[in-house]
Amino acid sequence: MEKPLENRKIAMIIAFREFRDEEYFIPKQILSSAGAKIITVSTSLGQAIGKMGGDVRVDLLLDELKPGDYDAVLFIGGPGAAKYIDDSLAHQIAREVGETDMVLGAICVAPAILARAGVLRGKNATVWSSTLDKSIVKILKEEGAIYKPEPVVIDRKIITANGPAAAKEFAKAIIEKLGQE
Repeated sequence: MEKPLENRKIAMIIAFREFRDEEYFIPKQILSSAGAKIITVSTSLGQAIGKMGGDVRVDLLLDELKPGDYDAVLFIGGPGAAKYIDDSLAHQIAREVGETDMVLGAICVAPAILARAGVLRGKNATVWSSTLDKSIVKILKEEGAIYKPEPVVIDRKIITANGPAAAKEFAKAIIEKLGQE
Protein backbone atom coordinates (compact mmCIF):
# COMPACT_ATOMS: atom_id res chain seq x y z
CA MET A 1 0.00 0.00 0.00
CA GLU A 2 1.28 3.45 -0.92
CA LYS A 3 2.29 5.65 2.01
CA PRO A 4 2.39 9.23 0.64
CA LEU A 5 3.31 10.63 4.08
CA GLU A 6 6.15 8.19 4.85
CA ASN A 7 8.78 9.98 7.00
CA ARG A 8 6.43 12.93 7.66
CA LYS A 9 5.79 14.18 11.20
CA ILE A 10 2.56 15.91 12.15
CA ALA A 11 1.83 17.63 15.46
CA MET A 12 -1.84 17.56 16.48
CA ILE A 13 -2.63 20.11 19.19
CA ILE A 14 -5.63 19.23 21.35
CA ALA A 15 -7.25 20.56 24.52
CA PHE A 16 -6.47 18.35 27.52
CA ARG A 17 -10.21 18.21 28.25
CA GLU A 18 -13.06 18.37 25.74
CA PHE A 19 -11.26 18.21 22.39
CA ARG A 20 -13.68 17.06 19.68
CA ASP A 21 -13.16 13.30 19.33
CA GLU A 22 -13.99 12.94 15.61
CA GLU A 23 -11.79 15.90 14.67
CA TYR A 24 -8.80 14.21 16.31
CA PHE A 25 -9.33 10.47 15.84
CA ILE A 26 -10.55 10.47 12.21
CA PRO A 27 -7.69 12.62 10.81
CA LYS A 28 -5.17 10.82 13.03
CA GLN A 29 -6.23 7.43 11.65
CA ILE A 30 -6.22 8.64 8.02
CA LEU A 31 -2.88 10.47 8.35
CA SER A 32 -1.28 7.51 10.18
CA SER A 33 -2.53 5.12 7.49
CA ALA A 34 -0.83 7.38 4.93
CA GLY A 35 2.45 6.84 6.79
CA ALA A 36 2.66 9.98 8.94
CA LYS A 37 4.03 9.89 12.48
CA ILE A 38 1.53 11.71 14.71
CA ILE A 39 2.64 13.54 17.85
CA THR A 40 -0.21 14.55 20.17
CA VAL A 41 0.40 17.88 21.91
CA SER A 42 -1.51 19.49 24.80
CA THR A 43 -1.07 21.63 27.91
CA SER A 44 -0.74 18.62 30.23
CA LEU A 45 0.79 15.17 29.98
CA GLY A 46 -1.30 12.07 30.66
CA GLN A 47 -4.62 11.02 29.18
CA ALA A 48 -6.49 13.78 27.35
CA ILE A 49 -10.25 13.28 27.31
CA GLY A 50 -12.49 14.18 24.39
CA LYS A 51 -15.96 15.72 24.57
CA MET A 52 -17.44 12.35 23.59
CA GLY A 53 -15.29 10.41 26.09
CA GLY A 54 -12.45 9.24 23.86
CA ASP A 55 -9.02 9.34 25.43
CA VAL A 56 -5.51 9.64 24.10
CA ARG A 57 -2.04 9.81 25.63
CA VAL A 58 -0.39 13.20 25.21
CA ASP A 59 3.15 12.88 23.78
CA LEU A 60 4.41 16.44 24.22
CA LEU A 61 3.61 19.61 26.15
CA LEU A 62 2.55 22.65 24.15
CA ASP A 63 5.41 24.73 25.54
CA GLU A 64 7.92 22.07 24.38
CA LEU A 65 6.65 22.01 20.78
CA LYS A 66 9.25 23.07 18.22
CA PRO A 67 7.20 23.62 15.05
CA GLY A 68 10.27 23.34 12.81
CA ASP A 69 10.54 19.64 13.74
CA TYR A 70 7.27 18.90 11.91
CA ASP A 71 5.89 18.89 8.37
CA ALA A 72 2.46 20.05 9.56
CA VAL A 73 0.88 21.45 12.73
CA LEU A 74 -2.86 20.95 13.23
CA PHE A 75 -5.09 22.63 15.82
CA ILE A 76 -8.05 20.37 16.73
CA GLY A 77 -11.37 21.87 17.82
CA GLY A 78 -14.01 21.13 20.40
CA PRO A 79 -15.22 23.11 23.42
CA GLY A 80 -11.84 22.77 25.17
CA ALA A 81 -10.01 24.34 22.21
CA ALA A 82 -11.71 27.68 22.91
CA LYS A 83 -9.09 28.36 25.61
CA TYR A 84 -6.42 28.50 22.89
CA ILE A 85 -8.22 31.30 21.01
CA ASP A 86 -6.56 33.93 23.21
CA ASP A 87 -3.49 31.90 24.21
CA SER A 88 -0.23 33.69 23.34
CA LEU A 89 1.75 30.43 23.09
CA ALA A 90 -0.77 28.95 20.63
CA HIS A 91 -0.57 32.22 18.65
CA GLN A 92 3.23 32.08 18.61
CA ILE A 93 3.15 28.49 17.30
CA ALA A 94 0.57 29.38 14.61
CA ARG A 95 2.66 32.38 13.49
CA GLU A 96 5.87 30.33 13.44
CA VAL A 97 4.24 27.69 11.22
CA GLY A 98 2.50 30.33 9.09
CA GLU A 99 5.83 32.03 8.31
CA THR A 100 7.26 28.80 6.86
CA ASP A 101 6.38 26.42 4.07
CA MET A 102 4.82 24.00 6.53
CA VAL A 103 1.17 22.98 6.40
CA LEU A 104 -0.96 24.69 9.07
CA GLY A 105 -4.37 23.20 9.77
CA ALA A 106 -7.29 24.01 12.07
CA ILE A 107 -10.75 22.49 12.42
CA CYS A 108 -14.03 23.51 14.14
CA VAL A 109 -13.43 26.54 16.43
CA ALA A 110 -9.64 26.24 16.05
CA PRO A 111 -9.39 28.51 12.96
CA ALA A 112 -10.18 31.33 15.42
CA ILE A 113 -6.77 30.59 17.02
CA LEU A 114 -5.10 31.15 13.65
CA ALA A 115 -7.17 34.31 13.11
CA ARG A 116 -6.19 35.79 16.48
CA ALA A 117 -2.56 34.90 15.73
CA GLY A 118 -2.85 37.04 12.60
CA VAL A 119 -2.09 34.26 10.11
CA LEU A 120 -5.48 34.36 8.36
CA ARG A 121 -5.41 38.07 7.47
CA GLY A 122 -6.35 38.33 3.78
CA LYS A 123 -6.71 34.54 3.47
CA ASN A 124 -9.72 32.35 2.72
CA ALA A 125 -10.83 30.25 5.70
CA THR A 126 -13.77 28.47 7.25
CA VAL A 127 -14.72 27.84 10.87
CA TRP A 128 -17.51 26.24 12.91
CA SER A 129 -20.74 28.15 13.23
CA SER A 130 -24.39 27.42 13.80
CA THR A 131 -27.61 29.24 13.05
CA LEU A 132 -27.64 30.47 16.65
CA ASP A 133 -23.92 31.12 17.12
CA LYS A 134 -21.87 33.12 14.63
CA SER A 135 -19.38 34.41 17.24
CA ILE A 136 -16.42 32.44 15.86
CA VAL A 137 -17.15 33.60 12.29
CA LYS A 138 -17.10 37.15 13.69
CA ILE A 139 -13.59 36.57 15.12
CA LEU A 140 -12.32 35.49 11.69
CA LYS A 141 -13.84 38.54 10.00
CA GLU A 142 -12.55 40.94 12.71
CA GLU A 143 -9.05 39.54 12.18
CA GLY A 144 -9.20 40.08 8.42
CA ALA A 145 -9.90 36.54 7.19
CA ILE A 146 -12.14 36.02 4.16
CA TYR A 147 -14.81 33.70 5.59
CA LYS A 148 -16.08 30.95 3.27
CA PRO A 149 -19.07 28.89 4.53
CA GLU A 150 -17.65 25.61 3.20
CA PRO A 151 -16.62 22.33 4.93
CA VAL A 152 -12.90 22.66 4.04
CA VAL A 153 -11.06 25.70 2.70
CA ILE A 154 -7.46 25.62 1.43
CA ASP A 155 -5.47 28.84 1.03
CA ARG A 156 -1.89 28.03 0.04
CA LYS A 157 -0.48 26.00 2.98
CA ILE A 158 -3.34 26.79 5.39
CA ILE A 159 -6.18 24.28 5.63
CA THR A 160 -9.28 25.06 7.69
CA ALA A 161 -12.37 22.91 8.27
CA ASN A 162 -15.70 23.67 9.90
CA GLY A 163 -16.25 20.71 12.22
CA PRO A 164 -16.61 16.98 12.83
CA ALA A 165 -18.46 16.25 9.57
CA ALA A 166 -15.48 17.64 7.65
CA ALA A 167 -12.84 15.61 9.53
CA LYS A 168 -12.25 13.09 6.73
CA GLU A 169 -12.07 15.78 4.02
CA PHE A 170 -9.73 17.82 6.28
CA ALA A 171 -7.33 14.86 6.58
CA LYS A 172 -7.42 14.19 2.82
CA ALA A 173 -6.62 17.86 2.10
CA ILE A 174 -3.60 17.63 4.42
CA ILE A 175 -2.35 14.48 2.68
CA GLU A 176 -2.78 16.14 -0.71
CA LYS A 177 -0.97 19.35 0.38
CA LEU A 178 1.93 17.45 1.99
CA GLY A 179 2.14 15.20 -1.05
CA GLN A 180 2.80 18.23 -3.28
CA GLU A 181 6.03 19.10 -1.46
